[in-house]
Amino acid sequence: MNDIDPATLVPYVQWGGFLLAFVFGFVANKTHFCTMGAVSDIVNMGSWARMRMWLLAIAVAILGTAALDALDLIDTRNSIYTSPNFIWLSHLVGGFLFGVGMTLGSGCGSKTLIRVGTGNLKSLIVVVFMAIAAYMTLRGLFGAFRVNFLDAVAVQLPTNQDLPSLLAGWFGLERDFVAPIAAVAAAAALLAFVFAHRDGRTADVLLGGIVTGLVIVGGWYVTGVLGYVPEDPESLQEAWVATNSGRMESLSFVGPQAYLLEWLMLWTDTSKVLTFGILSAVGVVAGSLAYALASRSFRLESFRDAGDMLNHMLGGVLMGFGGITALGCTIGQGISGFSTLALGSILTFVAIVAGAAATMKYQYWRLMREA
Repeated sequence: MNDIDPATLVPYVQWGGFLLAFVFGFVANKTHFCTMGAVSDIVNMGSWARMRMWLLAIAVAILGTAALDALDLIDTRNSIYTSPNFIWLSHLVGGFLFGVGMTLGSGCGSKTLIRVGTGNLKSLIVVVFMAIAAYMTLRGLFGAFRVNFLDAVAVQLPTNQDLPSLLAGWFGLERDFVAPIAAVAAAAALLAFVFAHRDGRTADVLLGGIVTGLVIVGGWYVTGVLGYVPEDPESLQEAWVATNSGRMESLSFVGPQAYLLEWLMLWTDTSKVLTFGILSAVGVVAGSLAYALASRSFRLESFRDAGDMLNHMLGGVLMGFGGITALGCTIGQGISGFSTLALGSILTFVAIVAGAAATMKYQYWRLMREA
């Protein structure tokens, strides 16, 4: 394996990302998988069906990721989510603002891409503003604020921030012993809640939740196994090819949109290559488009008025800033990160839901006041 040219692994990671995202986009469109919709259904209708779908996806992802870890195929400590540097304020602020943004923008990062595939021009505008804001938060004006005022407020933990590492350190146990127990316990708790009510056992909930969870596991396998190089010929260190972070990744839909924008703007720069993340963003649109065409549900849709457009533009900006600041979106942190049982991912998940619910409550209050 040490003699393999890393360049030969790149197509496997690229196509793996595209195909996994294609499946996700197709199934998410069919089953109406939507994390913003999950919160909205609870707040506005008292329905937990789509939240159960989201939680089912998390449970499946936790079990699958733990299995890969237990088989020594991957090490979740090699992801961006499990760093000992616990940037709790960034998770809270970024997550909350992302939740606000996805409510104003009528969907999270993944749902926005799914809607682009169905012909929704509003979502196309959200994608543009999200990508610009995300890039500004990575390397531009917003980035200076993020680094100096949010990321600077952090706690340096004695171990990685994933729960197995923390629990192993606290109780003086081996992480390899704790990890599968923690994963099974977390997944069992989620599954118990999912299946406690009949709306968690419908065909769409099962299909959307299981497939989405498996796609996340597939992402870890593609980047963490197929794209893993034990010793890079140039750096003489282990490496993960064709990922934007330089580490193993799974699906996430804010940062990749910024990198897609960069790739398009710097087309002639040969150092800019298509990555797992970039092609996964494209794959979601393609998969959603395929289902829309097959089901004859494709139709162009635009804004109803200027106020609607402004809300979606602001939503895109908030999601771009929030998603980068919190290190992920409802998929990136809410499922991919959560599957590693990282403390920051769990905190971001809660913050996103809180931000979305608070915005929905405010919108309802405002609507009643104007009635």
